[in-house]
Amino acid sequence: MSDFLLIHGSCHGAWCWHRVIPALEALGHRARAIDLPGHGRDRTPADQVTLDSYAQAICAALDGPTLVVGHSMAGYAITAAAEADPTHIAALVYLCAYAPVAGQSLGDMRRAGPRQPLAPAIRIDKATGTFTFDPAQTGALFYHDCDPQAQTLAALCLTPQPIAPQETPLALTPRSQSLPRHYIRCTDDRAIPPEYQEVMAQAVPPAHRSTLPTSHSPFFACPEVLARRLDAIARQPEAAS
Repeated sequence: MSDFLLIHGSCHGAWCWHRVIPALEALGHRARAIDLPGHGRDRTPADQVTLDSYAQAICAALDGPTLVVGHSMAGYAITAAAEADPTHIAALVYLCAYAPVAGQSLGDMRRAGPRQPLAPAIRIDKATGTFTFDPAQTGALFYHDCDPQAQTLAALCLTPQPIAPQETPLALTPRSQSLPRHYIRCTDDRAIPPEYQEVMAQAVPPAHRSTLPTSHSPFFACPEVLARRLDAIARQPEAAS
């Protein structure tokens, strides 16, 4: 049995993992998800949310060797947590996520991408320092292969995304880079271009790269398949140590 901590992406919360957690438990694992500061049920004001606060929330949720899975923007959050304290992190798993480049912010990386599919949907609120996605476009961007129940849940639960954490560069050291790291690329992703994910996946060893034929939301589109993929990662000796 392995422990998993599942970390959501922009505007999402722990709620998005509600199908993956029982699927992992059915495979004999312990799985948990948390709301990052300012997301889901966490009411931290947006102007107090930082990349460091994301990292500290993740570290505070760890109580033993854990595989930490980061979806989308959470690639930065889980890496920042490893840089802060890698003690309880058995492996980092990037799920169609931004794998940080040293000295660059997530925003820098997004703008450097080969295409900008999210740009037309982003709505910035300068007064609060947050952005949201145009509700009329989220289905096509994030959930086009997901069932109506999942899309309804997302429409009800998506929250504004604090901008500051995504504009904070991250320094990379062996604290995070020496950990076992895996990348799962989603080949039908319409939010982060799959070809850009392929570039980011080069940061991990070839044997640690895999694909899923889904949208940006495999936790809704194929939770059991995703759980089996995470189970396979957990069974690798280095991740179980």
